[in-house]
Amino acid sequence: MRIATIIVRILVGLILLFASVTYFLMMMQVIPFPKQEMSEGVMKWNAGADATGYLMPLVKILELICGVLFVSGFYVALANIVILPITINVFLFHAFLGPETIGMGAALLLGNIFLIYAYRDRYAAVLAK
Repeated sequence: MRIATIIVRILVGLILLFASVTYFLMMMQVIPFPKQEMSEGVMKWNAGADATGYLMPLVKILELICGVLFVSGFYVALANIVILPITINVFLFHAFLGPETIGMGAALLLGNIFLIYAYRDRYAAVLAK
């Protein structure tokens, strides 16, 4: 179980790091990505997230911090709880707006749930009566 936990922790961390770094590189126009066809729902969601001005940078900063914590192995239990709402949203976004691309979101959510289970002893004090 310990080896599986380490492997899943590092894979989830690398996914989060990749997602956040590519976002910031695209913002700086360092990497030009080809335009993809998006459904109407995805375009509406993107327009709403962009209209806030803070939502996507905040999410990507949290992904970057949690990715570093997962890869380094420090404060993994805290990173699990911080990133859980984001992974749930990623999964639901792909489930409802782009089911053909749900694979990475599902892998991220399953990895996060596995890590929460693996570190369940760290949450005992929080969940105590």
